[in-house]
Amino acid sequence: MRLVVQRVARASVCEAGELLGEVGPGAVVLAGIGHDDTPEIVERMADKLIGLRYFEDADGRTNLAIADGGGALLVVSQFTLYADLRRGRRPGFMAAALPEVATPLIDRFVERLRGHGVAVETGRFGAEMAVELVNDGPFTLILDSERDLG
Repeated sequence: MRLVVQRVARASVCEAGELLGEVGPGAVVLAGIGHDDTPEIVERMADKLIGLRYFEDADGRTNLAIADGGGALLVVSQFTLYADLRRGRRPGFMAAALPEVATPLIDRFVERLRGHGVAVETGRFGAEMAVELVNDGPFTLILDSERDLG
């Protein structure tokens, strides 16, 4: 599983003009599911994301996790995080899980996040979406289950 986490002042996601989700202060989480991802990996990544301290405390230090700062998450499925760019100029996506595998894993990821008491909004799996966000910082983190779950 791969995540790109961007701290935001606000963000929204729409499909064909329909608002699907929006958050105030918090983070946009682009989430990609790979072939080898399992429910356990997805849950561990959710737990890791919840515990990360990337919000500023009263002294301006990044000492607060999402729940500490009262922020919300906007999770958007993003299979392109598994793009293979090693050959040619056109990305290949063979490492991304097929929708019938990825959809329930993304749903499980979102439910695990919500289970921690954090407000979570989402896009729509497989849809052509427009994501708007105002970066806060900017502050962007990249998490990869193969690298970051030790």
